[in-house]
Amino acid sequence: MPTPLDKALNSKKGVIVFGGIVTAVAAWSIWGQDMFPKEGDPTGDPEKWTREELRRWLAARNLHPNSKDTDAELLERVKANMRTPRA
Repeated sequence: MPTPLDKALNSKKGVIVFGGIVTAVAAWSIWGQDMFPKEGDPTGDPEKWTREELRRWLAARNLHPNSKDTDAELLERVKANMRTPRA
């Protein structure tokens, strides 16, 4: 007389569910992490930064740069939010 465990092991449905779980765990371990880590903060003089560097710097500080802002506006916001080193 087959037990419920025997029935579960002989079922195609159980094998497919187990395979799906293994596939989901593998996909999560591969794509669930940072595949492409974020770039670091730009360094140096903000006057020489590109538009994308200015936007990235503002976005990293949750200052939400607008896509319609000009380079001058972005630069002004960066300078206004930069901390000056203490003497």
